[in-house]
Amino acid sequence: MSTGAHAVGSQPWLHQKSKIIQEFGTVKQFPLALSFETRMYSCQRLNRVLADTQILYGLYKKHHWLVRGATFYQLHLVLDKHASEQLALVDALAERVQSLGGVALGDPRHVAEITAIPRPPDGVEEVPAMLSRLLEAHETVLADAHDAASRAAGMGDDGTNDLLVSQVIRTGETQAWFLAEHLVDTPLVRTM
Repeated sequence: MSTGAHAVGSQPWLHQKSKIIQEFGTVKQFPLALSFETRMYSCQRLNRVLADTQILYGLYKKHHWLVRGATFYQLHLVLDKHASEQLALVDALAERVQSLGGVALGDPRHVAEITAIPRPPDGVEEVPAMLSRLLEAHETVLADAHDAASRAAGMGDDGTNDLLVSQVIRTGETQAWFLAEHLVDTPLVRTM
């Protein structure tokens, strides 16, 4: 066999295209003991929370890279930790949408169309502005998650309610607390 010959079965099939087999905004039937309407509603709400959570993750990474000043090291670490926790939420939210038979929001361009979180400036802001921007983004996610959790519970979707309350809301509240404590007017050095 010549060294230039390719085995037929080892060549990847490149440039494949496909028809869409499930449209975004639809749900397929799974035996979950939840109505079609409940699953549709939960998927729509989860995808909104997912979009905002993906943007919040991106903000955390941006500010992790760009933070400056006397508290650089501490904030650099905490922002990266929070980003990792947000990324875990992104995965949990997307998997919940999929488990309900829906289509999870995945393309960053689609995320940008759906998010309620305003776009930050492209440049570097002062640290208090960065932290304030993160707090405002948390409040957006938390307000939507509280409302979605309550409505999901009312429709009998305990799994969505549990995800939103035990993961999205609790994580968001803790992270907002950590950020807010960095914005108190406490001097770094006490003078006597």
